[in-house]
Amino acid sequence: MEKLIPKEFDLPHKGRSDEAIMRWRRAVGLVKNSRRRFRYAADLEKRSEAKEQMLKIRDRMRVCLLAYKAAFRFIDAGGQGNQFLSEEAIDSREEDTIEDIQNELQEDAREAGFQIHPDKLASLVACYDIKTLRKLKGVEGLASRLNVSLDEGVKSTYVPIRQTIFGSNQYTEKPSKSLWMFVWEAMQDVTLIILMVCAVVSIGVGLATEGWPKGMYDGLGIILSIFLVVMVTAVSDYRQSLQFKELDKEKKKVFIHVTRDGIRQKVSIHDLVVGDIVHLSIGDQVPADGIFISGYNLLIDQSSLTGESLPVNIYENKPFLLAGTKVQDGSGKMLVTTVGMRTEWGKLMDTLSEVGEDETPLQVKLNGVATTIGKIGLAFAVMTFLVLTVRFLVEKGLRHEFTKWSSSDALTLLNYFAIAVTIIVVAVPEGLPLAVTLSLAFAMKKLMTEKALVRHLFACETMGSATCILTDKTGTLTTNNMVVNKIWICGKEKEVDSNADRDALDSDVSGNILAILLQAIFNNTGSEVVKDKNGKRIILGTPTESALLVYGLLLGGDFDYQRRECKLLKVEPFNSHKKKMSVLVALENGKMRAFCKGASEIILKMCDKTIDSNGETFHLSEEHVGNIMNVINAFASEALRTLCLAFKDIEDGFQENSSIPDCGYTLITVVGIKDPVRPGVKEAVKTCLEAGITVRMITGDNINTAKAIAKECGILNDNDLAIEGPDFRRRTPEEMSRIIPSVKVMARSSPTDKHVMVKMSRNVLKEEVVAVTGDGTNDAPALHEADIGFAMGIAGTEVAKESADVIVLNDNFTTIVNVAKWGRSVYINIQKFVQFQLTVNIVALMINFISACISGSAPLTAVQLLWVNLIMDTLGALALATEPPHDGLMKRPPIGRTESFITNTMWRNIIGQSSYQLAVLLVLNFDGKKILGLEGSDATALLNTFIFNTFVFCQVFNEINSREIEKINIFRGMLGNWIFTGIIASTVVFQVIIVEFLGTFASTVPLSWQLWLLSVVLGAVSMPIAVVLKCIPVNKKTPNSTQHDGYDPLPSGPDLT
Repeated sequence: MEKLIPKEFDLPHKGRSDEAIMRWRRAVGLVKNSRRRFRYAADLEKRSEAKEQMLKIRDRMRVCLLAYKAAFRFIDAGGQGNQFLSEEAIDSREEDTIEDIQNELQEDAREAGFQIHPDKLASLVACYDIKTLRKLKGVEGLASRLNVSLDEGVKSTYVPIRQTIFGSNQYTEKPSKSLWMFVWEAMQDVTLIILMVCAVVSIGVGLATEGWPKGMYDGLGIILSIFLVVMVTAVSDYRQSLQFKELDKEKKKVFIHVTRDGIRQKVSIHDLVVGDIVHLSIGDQVPADGIFISGYNLLIDQSSLTGESLPVNIYENKPFLLAGTKVQDGSGKMLVTTVGMRTEWGKLMDTLSEVGEDETPLQVKLNGVATTIGKIGLAFAVMTFLVLTVRFLVEKGLRHEFTKWSSSDALTLLNYFAIAVTIIVVAVPEGLPLAVTLSLAFAMKKLMTEKALVRHLFACETMGSATCILTDKTGTLTTNNMVVNKIWICGKEKEVDSNADRDALDSDVSGNILAILLQAIFNNTGSEVVKDKNGKRIILGTPTESALLVYGLLLGGDFDYQRRECKLLKVEPFNSHKKKMSVLVALENGKMRAFCKGASEIILKMCDKTIDSNGETFHLSEEHVGNIMNVINAFASEALRTLCLAFKDIEDGFQENSSIPDCGYTLITVVGIKDPVRPGVKEAVKTCLEAGITVRMITGDNINTAKAIAKECGILNDNDLAIEGPDFRRRTPEEMSRIIPSVKVMARSSPTDKHVMVKMSRNVLKEEVVAVTGDGTNDAPALHEADIGFAMGIAGTEVAKESADVIVLNDNFTTIVNVAKWGRSVYINIQKFVQFQLTVNIVALMINFISACISGSAPLTAVQLLWVNLIMDTLGALALATEPPHDGLMKRPPIGRTESFITNTMWRNIIGQSSYQLAVLLVLNFDGKKILGLEGSDATALLNTFIFNTFVFCQVFNEINSREIEKINIFRGMLGNWIFTGIIASTVVFQVIIVEFLGTFASTVPLSWQLWLLSVVLGAVSMPIAVVLKCIPVNKKTPNSTQHDGYDPLPSGPDLT
């Protein structure tokens, strides 16, 4: 089958071009309902429109930037020119500016204390209007006109009035469709429209020939069947849309730190208002337009808004921040000036909200399968109509009635046409690609309850094929609840007891050493100690820095006191390339001191002195360095994260533009921080290995710490390789490709190392399907490059989340394994549905075609075929595509990247079941009266009803068979799946109603209990046949043993029992 699918339908899940998407859409030759089939497909026109809008924004910003530079030069020149102007002239200019910005300001805004019009405020930032900002006396003057204190922030009680006047930070969203819109879309099916026309004509002809009410039955039966199909389809699609909407809301939950009521707190970006003081740090997305207040080395990536790759440095003279841009480095505070749809980002999001998402590889492939099967079905439908029509005309000619035509003849031909159209309805498996969407929506909703937010549909599907997971250590394998466990200071090593009093903690440390240590802890940090609304002390920041701050507080330190005593002059924030953080402070005595902390080996190399127990500094000899390295390694071997803290007194003459020194430091202390392994991680790693998924740990920690944690998690065994990042990056691509399969741990790695490993694994080791975790801004390239990128929901930055395909809301490795299990479940569920649907397709096509060729009549009417279509399409997808995963899925190897979707095992089952059903139905069709002993005027009606009933029960039992493609036990977990059991029960109940009570519409007659029993038995025989079929061996692709850690292939044939 897949050899018949055009190559246009074989697309990668990442990096596909719009041209490739257009090619496969054009290749879809037969679509019954394009509005439904492509409902969730990406709108390429809107995507193109968004790109054009980005180009316009880029051009506009370029013009604004040029104007800004010119204005800045003019202002600088005006500094000398203003001396020739009178004070009255200068005041007049400022008054004109103030009058302009207040023009048309509403009365309620004036009463609330605001002195600037919202549109003028938006224009100020969007146009980089530095001239007006200077006239308003900078950010302080602007804050005054917005009635806000830069220290206290917005008062919570004034938030509603600010939202009323300046707007809320919400973007226009595409309105949700009502149920009736889905009903309307379901009615756009071309074949159903043709059938409705046929039904109306049938009613007209029937009334003319057979009178009221008998003449209406056939046509009305078709209309009622169409109504049922439309309603079931619409309700299913509507529920699916609600699931996607719920998931979409979760994706948009982003929180940011602000100062309100004098307290630093976290709020949703949608609750931001004009005047809010926002705290920005590495990896944050700028949530609204604003003005820079203060900060250090603030570097902004504007590529998401303008497409420009070069970051922009933000400082006092270039203070404009735009919504949607991202903090690449540094930290800062900004005053929010524009929110929501008044920002350029809001206008861009309005367009992007209608773009949609690319189809998953499986959806594209099944569109190809549906197209191929549809063409075959169309050919059979045409042939069936031609055979029936030719036979009718020949028989009419043989009776010498060719010139005599009646309305009943026209009705007969119309019925033939209706049957042919209904065969197309059944034959074109429109539900195949839509079943993927249904299964993915179901899986995504369930994964939300398991703390995994799937941002891109394809990720859930692709994770079923994952062969390798590159995972971070901190927060993913470990709890991220860090505490200082051991410390080396003044040549002595000691354990830290958090329950001990201060005297016990600092008993071996002299006063001046303690003072320097507290200065290093409280000044060289990106975290803060603040009080919440209840006055309780809380720490805002990373777990590592929080652990140090907690230790500083245990030593009796005071965060606010230390910050008052030392004035921060320069900050070089921590990043994963440098693996250190440095600050320069001015002390009370006027001297300057630099503090540095970071990876132990790196900081130790920067030091040439340390402190003894008397507080005296002395030179570090090679022997001392060796002893300290032994301490570091001892800490690391106990799975402790090690950090060094150091300081350097700066002599006079330090230039403001110079970098903070990176040598000549005095070592203060070595800190060992404990971060316990998460419960359940060892079992999750074991599950991965059993499933043929290799787990590799990539961390910035010391190699001994990394090894200890990896062994505790079950990742690293005796024969496995642990390597350091610098060693890895020195190797050639050929050497990398040779060692990657045996590398299980990479320590002291940089984000570049992670990116290279992902790239090498995907491109050189072709069979690898790579999943990678990340939380930092610099992890974005690796997350984007990987087949599936996982960002951490708690520790992850907004940049990492934007680049990821799945957000792990609880930062737990076990959740990633659950995603892999659901990914496999989605893939196998779709295989089950395809197997079931193809069996029904083959039988429905062949029985009507063969019967038409031999007997000149079709045993299944249009109404009956519509009911069969409902069973195999919408209801079949609901029943089989929503099966929850079971643990057995993680006992088999991953699905190969190039593996055929419709496997030999599936073809064995399809051909076997189809052959049995065709044999039974054809025997009944041609010799049923004799076998069943049917006589009398209603014998034909009884036989056709019995054939229809048997056919339906064959599908009911085959649906149960399809729950397992290979395993014999098809009943495992069936009663626990209420959707499946409910659909099977509903199908049986409605079948009884159709046969026993709706005969006038469905062309059926009531059956005796014996015939009912026989129908059920003939359908149930498919179960033992399925057992026999599953014992027939088929050729299977042998899994690559080197890739799956010694995994043994699963048994096949009789061993399955």
